[in-house]
Formats: sequence, C-alpha cells, structure tokens
Amino acid sequence: MSDTTQPAVPETAGPPARRDRTHWLYIAVVVAVVGGILVGWLAPGTGKALGPLGTMFVNLIKMMIAPVIFCTIVLGIGSVRKAATVGKVGGLAIGYFLAMSTVALGIGLVVGNLLDPGSGMNLGQDSGAGAQYADQAHAGGGTVEFIQGIIPTSLLSALTEGSVLQALFVALLVGFAVQGMGSAGEPVLRAIGVLQKLVFRILSMILWLAPIGAFGAIANVVGRTGLDAVLQLATLMIAFYLTCLVFVFGILGTLMWSVSRVNIFKLCRYLAREYLLIVATSSSESALPRLIAKLDHLGVERTTVGVVVPTGYSFNLDGTAIYLTMASIFIADAMGQPLTLGEQLGLLVFMIVASKGAAGVTGAGLATLAGGLQSHRPDLLDGVGLIVGIDRFMSEARALTNFSGNAVATVLIGTWTGTIDKARVTEVLDRRIPFDEQTMLDDEHGAAGSDSAAPEPTADKKLVTA
Repeated sequence: MSDTTQPAVPETAGPPARRDRTHWLYIAVVVAVVGGILVGWLAPGTGKALGPLGTMFVNLIKMMIAPVIFCTIVLGIGSVRKAATVGKVGGLAIGYFLAMSTVALGIGLVVGNLLDPGSGMNLGQDSGAGAQYADQAHAGGGTVEFIQGIIPTSLLSALTEGSVLQALFVALLVGFAVQGMGSAGEPVLRAIGVLQKLVFRILSMILWLAPIGAFGAIANVVGRTGLDAVLQLATLMIAFYLTCLVFVFGILGTLMWSVSRVNIFKLCRYLAREYLLIVATSSSESALPRLIAKLDHLGVERTTVGVVVPTGYSFNLDGTAIYLTMASIFIADAMGQPLTLGEQLGLLVFMIVASKGAAGVTGAGLATLAGGLQSHRPDLLDGVGLIVGIDRFMSEARALTNFSGNAVATVLIGTWTGTIDKARVTEVLDRRIPFDEQTMLDDEHGAAGSDSAAPEPTADKKLVTA
C-alpha cells in the first residue's frame, strides 16, 4: 500500500515545477519581441545597435546543431541491425523532398499570377542591389562544388565548421561503422549516449538566453527597416503568409491525415514553442535540435528522425520555394516586364535545383532569387533591391513553413517505412505523455532501435516514476 502511494508524491510535485519554468521562459520571449518592436520603432539607432544580441543567440544555437545531429544519427543507425532501413528512409526522403518542393514552387507561381501584387510599382530607385546577391549566389559554386562541399577536411572538422551536410555525412559513416562492429560497438554507443545528454543539457541552458536574443533581433530589424517600408509591401507579405498557411494546413495537413491519420493542428500545437523560437530568431535552424528531440519523443524512430530532419533542412525548403516564385513574379510585374509562361516554367526548373544548392549560402533566399533572375531575365535583376527591405519579415514565414514541412515529412516517411509508433503519437499529441522540457531527452523511446513494442510500456512506466 505504501509502495503505491510513495511514488505518487514526486509524480505530482516534479513535472509541474519544470513546466512552470519553461512556461515563464517563453512568455518572456513574447514580451521581449514586443519590446524589441517598440525600441526599433521609437529609437531606430538603438534598435540597430542591439542587432548583435540576436546574432550571438542564433550563433549559440547553431554551434549545437552539428553535435545534436551527430549524436542522434549515430545512436539511431548504430542501434539498427539492418542498414537497408537507413537506405530506404533516405531514398524515400529525397524523392518526397523533390516532389514537394516542385509543388511549393508551382503554388508560388499560381498565386503570384492570380494576385499580381507588384503591378503599378516602380523599382528603379533600387537599381544595382540585385547584382550583389547574384554574385553571392554564384559564390556558392555549382552542383559539383556543392557535392564536393559535403566531404569535410577531417572527421572532426565536420563538427566544428558548422556545415549540416558535413555533420550528417560523418555521422552516417560513424553510425554504419559502429553498426558493423556489432557487440564491440556497444561501448561507443553508450559513450555517445552520454555525450548526447551533455549536448542537450547545454542546449537547454542556452535557450534561457532566448528573450535577450529575440529582443535584439527584432529591435534591429524594425530599426533598420522601419514600419513604413513594411506597409509599402503589405500586399506581397500578406499574400505570401496566406499562401504558406494554405500550403501547411491545406496541402501538408491533408496529406499527413490521409497517410498517417495525424492531425496537423495537434502537431502544430505540440511544436508551438519551436514556432515561437523561430519567430523570435527568423531562423528555422534555431529550432532544429528541439525538433529532433520532439519527433523522437513523438514516436518516430531515431534512425528516421536522424536522417530525414537534417537532410530536409538542406533539401526540403517548401517556404523558400514558395517565396522564390512569388518574389520573381512580383519583381517582374513591379518593373512592368511580366514573365511569360515559358519563362516561368524555365524559372521553375531552375529553382528546383538552385533551392537545394543554395541551402548553405548566407541569405539563401535572396541569393537564389537573384541567381534565377540573372540566368533567365537579367533585366529584372535590379528589382531584387526592394525585396531586400522586407526579406527579414518574409523570412519568418519561410522559416515556419520550412520547419512545418520537415516535421510533416518525418511523420510521413516514418509511416511509409513503418518506423513510427502510431499509438504513442496519439498519446503524445493528446498530451498524455508530456515532453520533458528540462532534458529534452526520452531515454527509453527508440533505445531499442527497431523494436516497436518496447517504447510504450517503458514510457508509461517513466510517467509514473518520474
């Protein structure tokens, strides 16, 4: 009798305390965003000076991405006995990414043609700005250079140079090597498991600086751009935001419900804090480590999460795809030189490839846009200058859509490959198995690799005893 009542005390006392702490943290982020807008509006000079605060916070998050990817993939692959599972997941992921990026680009073309948001505008005052971004796009090299860039200088440099694809490549090599070692590789997996706990603990500490980073980033944007510049292009921005909403909740939501029977609204509610972090930083990369942890907790096997999410951050940029085509049509209409249907289709094909190769280029959206216009309609290149003024605001929707697309892709591919625990997904989305905000780790789930029956009772036991 006493044995059953004693665990109940820590059960009710522990989790609420942790939940309250993170709850106040994200309220502080909202307050910081509002404060940043006011400072940037009322004191533009001060707002500009606060920009480094946002930059430093994003850099802190980015420095954790490679270790998170490395630990997740090595632990995932190392615990799977059949290497063919990883190959199947990777093949399906690439095929899905190409198909969905094409759909997103097509939607951007259709909406851009229907709304004509750039008609009647004059962009002559911003001449010359586009060439800078076109040069930036070409600085990333062609397809061959992009593939060569995946191979790092050394095993350790992949974890220190900040390249997501290099970290993914090295993690795959190490994961398969540990897998091939059999039982001799178990000490390596245990060591990396301890390293993963350390990495997530450091990340949870960094996230407490989110309000400071959000305040500096938002104040800088409003201070540089001003509210008038935003109002001038309100039509394009609203159209872009609405298109992204329709894409996420209409297309992705319908597809996920049809294939996986997962409700897109519940998934977005589950990822609400990650969305807030993205809005605060205008970068979907800031939420990448948390997305990996949350999808693992959701019930998708670590192998699938470790392959699909990092790959999707370079190859599944749905929001960027919509932005590229809508912005191209906007610029052409605004300059009074609309694109013909043939030119639009040619641009579509170019963007399908370019949106992948420019994933690692700073300012990838603007760089790819300028590169596409230069290759198809050089006379429109100067029109990119006006987009520069609101690109940071549009990057909010791009980042949110890219993030949503990768979360949905992981659930879909997990369903197609049978690497998702559907019963656990329901429990988690219905808030019966809460995510541990303190550690962002679920030691039991996925530890067995391909064993699908093990996580459920272990997770239930964890809830009772934690």
